[in-house]
Amino acid sequence: MPEASTKKQIDVVGAVIVRDGLVLSAQRGRGSLAGRWEFPGGKIESGETARAALEREILEELECEIQVGDEVTSTTHEYDFGVVTLTTFLCTLISGTPKLTEHTDIVWLPAGELAGLDWAPADLPAVEIICDVLG
Repeated sequence: MPEASTKKQIDVVGAVIVRDGLVLSAQRGRGSLAGRWEFPGGKIESGETARAALEREILEELECEIQVGDEVTSTTHEYDFGVVTLTTFLCTLISGTPKLTEHTDIVWLPAGELAGLDWAPADLPAVEIICDVLG
């Protein structure tokens, strides 16, 4: 019988922000995945819905307001620091211009160019779906 993982379970959300046919990608600035690309977002706090967490995280990280739309996918990936379940949502930028407060870089790319970035593993399934749907 396989041994159950004793690693910390971390539930996070990511925003697939689309503007003028381009998708926002953010490069992680620190931590074990520094330099990897991700859909911006963060941890779901206790008592918070995934959509509310995403709105809060984008306001904190990018100083922007978003409208959270349909779920893209939910995936689980085991890292050395824990088991991450990432749920991504299609989002629309309502106000603000994304600012670098936690990331080292952000880029707006056509969906077909997303695969050229070095993505965090948990984000890869969402990247593939976005490329298929919007690419």
